[in-house]
Amino acid sequence: MPVKIRLRRDGAKKRPFYHVVAADSRRARNGRYIEELGYYNPIVAADADPILVLKEDRIRYWLSVGAQPSDTAAALFVKKGLLETNPRVERRKEASRRSDEKQARIAAHAPKPKAEEAPAAEEAPAAEETAPAATDAAAGEETAAAE
Repeated sequence: MPVKIRLRRDGAKKRPFYHVVAADSRRARNGRYIEELGYYNPIVAADADPILVLKEDRIRYWLSVGAQPSDTAAALFVKKGLLETNPRVERRKEASRRSDEKQARIAAHAPKPKAEEAPAAEEAPAAEETAPAATDAAAGEETAAAE
């Protein structure tokens, strides 16, 4: 059974209150859970910090047996000092860095335009400008021959 440590939402409309729980990852967000590990109240007075109360020993236990924290739960654990960094965010940063390196390698090996092609592109408009003048002259000769 894959266990996640995540937030279960309570509270009124526009007044959230969250319980930090260990739950089966296949269950609904507010569904059945295994154990309550604390709570988080983000809505408090403007001059006070959000209230975060965690059972640190139980969280450490669940992390030690392989429970994966959600991104939000991991951010709260980092804030409280239970984790050094958010492992999922670090993996995403690493994947993004590898992707950037791969794009740089692809760009470095991409064929570059040849120097000979650039002047040909500049000469093409000049040829178009002379072509209509030549057809006008040919049309003038045909009218003169018809008369």
